[in-house]
Amino acid sequence: MDIETRRKKQRALMVQMVERKVRSRAQQLYETRGQTEGQELQDWFQAESEVLEKSILAPLYRRRQEDQNDQNNEQTDSTLEPVM
Repeated sequence: MDIETRRKKQRALMVQMVERKVRSRAQQLYETRGQTEGQELQDWFQAESEVLEKSILAPLYRRRQEDQNDQNNEQTDSTLEPVM
């Protein structure tokens, strides 16, 4: 395995670790609110903000999220192109 492949795998694992922390915190917020539905995004954004505020991995996580958003936008753009 070359060094670039190893780095990519390490970055992916670090991002997964941050995502698990965000997911866990969002679940805590949901439970604290009495498990009422309808505020999932608010819980997620608050959890993400809290976790990233304390994490040195925040730039890596944000960059990974931006890359995923760019890929999703490219896929959406390609499906919107007219077929002739």
